Order: sequence, then C-alpha cells, then structure tokens
Amino acid sequence: MNRRQLLQNFAALAGAGSLPAFADNSRIVLGQSAPFSGPARELGEQFKEGAMLVFDQVNQRGGINGRHIELRSLDDGYEPDRCAANTKRFIADGVNALFGYVGTPTTLAAVPLLTAAKLPLVAPFTGAEALRTPFNRHLFHIRASYNDEAAEIVKQITSVGIKRVAVFFQNDSYGQAGLSSVTAALKAQQLAPVSQGTVERNSQDVAAALKSVMAGQPECIVQIAAYKSCAAFIRAARQGGFLGNFYNVSFVGAQALAAELGKDARGVVVSQVVPFPFSGLTPIASEYIQRSKAANKDLSYTALEGYIAARTMVEGLRRAGNNPTPESIISGLEGLNELNLGGFYINFSSQRHTGSRYVDMTILTEDGKVRR
Repeated sequence: MNRRQLLQNFAALAGAGSLPAFADNSRIVLGQSAPFSGPARELGEQFKEGAMLVFDQVNQRGGINGRHIELRSLDDGYEPDRCAANTKRFIADGVNALFGYVGTPTTLAAVPLLTAAKLPLVAPFTGAEALRTPFNRHLFHIRASYNDEAAEIVKQITSVGIKRVAVFFQNDSYGQAGLSSVTAALKAQQLAPVSQGTVERNSQDVAAALKSVMAGQPECIVQIAAYKSCAAFIRAARQGGFLGNFYNVSFVGAQALAAELGKDARGVVVSQVVPFPFSGLTPIASEYIQRSKAANKDLSYTALEGYIAARTMVEGLRRAGNNPTPESIISGLEGLNELNLGGFYINFSSQRHTGSRYVDMTILTEDGKVRR
C-alpha cells in the first residue's frame, strides 16, 4: 500500500468516527454496547454513569501509565443483532478491551465475535450461567450469578413457609437463564414452580402471562424480566386482586422498577449483587456516594455496580503494562486475587473469572425507596 492510499484509508476511518485505538498511544479505548434507548435504557445509562465517575477521576490524575481511558459506548437498545453489530465495529476499530455490556441475550450474541478476536469483555451486566459455563478466558464477571441470586431468593421464600411459587420470565436467553436458576433452587427444597408465564423482550403485553401464572394459584411470584415488563405485570396482578409477594433478581434495576411502579412498588423484593449504595455502610459505598454527590449524580445500585466494575477494570489495566494489549489486560485481571475495593472483594485467577458471589436482599417502598 503506498503512502497516498494509507492516508486516504486513515482519513476515511477518521471521518466515520472509527479511527483505530492503536493509532493513538495516548489512550486506552474500551468498547461498551448497552441499551441507551428503549425500555431498558436506564440500566445502560446508570451503569455507564457509575463507571465514568471512576474513569474521569483516573484521567484527571494522568490516566494509566500516562494513557487516558476512553469509554466508547454504543446503543444496542437491548437487541442482540445490534449488539453484535456494535461488537464488530469495536473489533474493527481496534479497541483494547470490551466493558460493561448489558443483558444476557445481547452479551451472548457478542461472545463468538469477541472470542474469535481474542478480546476480553469485563463486567457484563448479567448473571447467566451460559456465560460462565463452560469457562471462557475472555469473559470476566464482577457480579454474582443468577444461580446465587435465585438460591438466596428461594431461601427467603421458604423460610416463611411459602411453597407455591410461580415464575414470570422474559421469553429469551435471559428469562430462560433465570427460570433455570429458580427451578434449580426450588428443586433443592423439594419444590417446583406451580405455574409460569412469559413476556417478549421490550414488551409490556402481559395479559397472557398473567392468566397463565394465576392458573397455578401461587403464593408468590419470582420475576425474570426487564423493569418495564415486570412493572406492567405487577400492576396487572394487583388490579386482579393478587396479594402475594413479588421477587426480582438484580438485573431488573431496583430504582428503575420503583420509579415505574410508584405506590405499587410497596413490598416488592429485589436481590442485589453489590452493597447498599445509599449510605456508607461499606467503604466502597462511601467512596461512591462522595463521588456521586460531587458530580451531582443520583445514587443507584446499577451505578454502584458500574463504579465497582470500573474500579476493577482500572486495577487490571495498571497491571497490564505500559503498552496494554488484550492479552496483557487478561493477564492483569487474572492477577486480581483477593482485591479489596473497600469491603467488596474481587477474586480472579487464570482458572476463575467470576470475581464475586455477593448477594443481598432489599425491599421497595411506596415512596420509591429501596430498603435493606
């Protein structure tokens, strides 16, 4: 290729906003595909907001070994095809790593692409077992799995004598992952779901699901869907006279669900995979609260998860050397054994890429609060 052709190619890439990361040695570029539009957009927005509190501070202090961190975020609307297209673009752009993807079906669509490109993905916002088993050395999970969350939910349900449990779930890989986790947790207690109902991704049409679930006469309902679908189901069930409890895994986004439900949020239980973000009960929460208030940002569980994910990413990058490559970033992350982020521990190794199994339980109130 002659000099003129080379310059023309770089000019074309720059004009498209796709100048390869390796062309600028002053940056470490991370690619994020997440919903920034559609019914799940608050999850993407809050996760990124929390992460940027960390990345902005690191950059203000000179970056990592003199390189600034750039988080390049693209909207996928919580749709797998769009996530795959975003991932192909990141690979073509030569990003150093992928970070903070949101959702099971979207992340699953990206895995074959990033694996073939040997590009690490750090902190996908999903607890699906399909992303953990079999082991993939390019995936680094910060959060506990849905199996961990479901076990804690079922433990709480059965501790008060409830045996008739129904499951409302999203009709895709996320919903199936959650259903499998809840079913396994119930089986361990010699129980099984009394009924099930499904909703399509990004839909609030829950009439058929409600009929199917209520046919089993459940005492409580576990929900595995995005927050708008879950809110629509809860409202419909309450209007139909259902008085039992609702349980959700962390992916629902506690604040987003509470805001969507209003007064109907009262008594809805949500499992969490990071510490309580509204008071300084742990050092990591105190640090997050201080940074959020300084930046005039609202507090949320999802933003704290993004914050913890970014803290972990930064520690991995510090260990990746002066010229971070995808392979050296993997090595750097695998060196984070017993990393204490202020009361929240990350344990990675060459054979273990699930950093935490922390699970806590919270309850929503009618005034939009989240209580422990």
